[in-house]
Amino acid sequence: MRESWPRVWGEPCGSASIRCCPEDFQVSEQLGFEVSGEGEHCFLHLQKRQLNTLDLLQRVSTLSSVPLKDIGYCGLKDRNAVTRQWLSVGMAGRQEPDWRMLEREGDVQVLAVGRHARKLRRGVHRANHFTLVLRELNAEPAAVEQRLQALRAAGVPNYFGEQRFGRNGSTLEQAQRWMRGGRRISRTKRSLYFSALRAYVFNRMLALRVEQGDWNQVLPGDVCVLQGTRSHFRCAEVTDDIRTRAAGGDIHPGLPLWGRGQADFDAMSGTPEAASLAECREICAFLEASGLELAWRPTRLLADDFCWQFCDDDTLQLDFSLGAGSYATALLSEFVQYKEGYTHSGISSEQD
Repeated sequence: MRESWPRVWGEPCGSASIRCCPEDFQVSEQLGFEVSGEGEHCFLHLQKRQLNTLDLLQRVSTLSSVPLKDIGYCGLKDRNAVTRQWLSVGMAGRQEPDWRMLEREGDVQVLAVGRHARKLRRGVHRANHFTLVLRELNAEPAAVEQRLQALRAAGVPNYFGEQRFGRNGSTLEQAQRWMRGGRRISRTKRSLYFSALRAYVFNRMLALRVEQGDWNQVLPGDVCVLQGTRSHFRCAEVTDDIRTRAAGGDIHPGLPLWGRGQADFDAMSGTPEAASLAECREICAFLEASGLELAWRPTRLLADDFCWQFCDDDTLQLDFSLGAGSYATALLSEFVQYKEGYTHSGISSEQD
């Protein structure tokens, strides 16, 4: 899926390998709030290595005898990586187990345990912090440096990464077959398929904005999303203040994550997204009929605390934070043609 979406900054500066070992791809969830210390939900801060989130959830469920529906998490995290994430386990009326038993197989470490009143929900965390090591870097350092400076200052299109669509788009293809066939599937697959369909519609609309050169400019009628939040407002008229705030990264144009709500084909007729929506009409109608609620996602991704270091052995280390739901691979693809150094990545969705 990566090559199908147009880039902003031109051809990559060179090539590199990512995820040659799990330690090359490290992700840490940043909740953005403090665990209160009281409540019926046990909050677990866990580090995992070469283990996907769904398998981790199953282990927690087995150890605690708590059904999966009562275990909350903010997002899926990569298998071939070292990742730190939070889970919540509904313990009302249950005896808390010895969570250190999760460490028996050596691929999980319990970092902290606490109590909180509310269950974790998808995407409620503030950000993910990344430390990435790119190996076998084949590029001129000066060109890479210049491109990274540009990306840090101006950002990149906030595409959903190829992980959302499955290896070679397999999850998206399965989702489209399910959409047309209507067979019964598990709750987990339903969630994955809905996510892939919504992401595809969003990427199609964003790709058109990139091609037109206005992906980072607020147009009349756009929804504006405030940087680092889910707050948004409709911009009927683009004033000088709106232009200044958009140029400074305080607000971004927003595009819909399709569902039931105010965005519809008639309301968006005449907008740049209309052509893309016409080709996705079947998917949009299915998402609305399935009861998904409309949400908004910014078109632009700005990395926080973005820094990098060139090493002597043709490697490059990147450190940065991204808001919940944004993909590190969207940033990588704007400056380097990367390949997976490890080919058995499993479920991977580092933005969530």
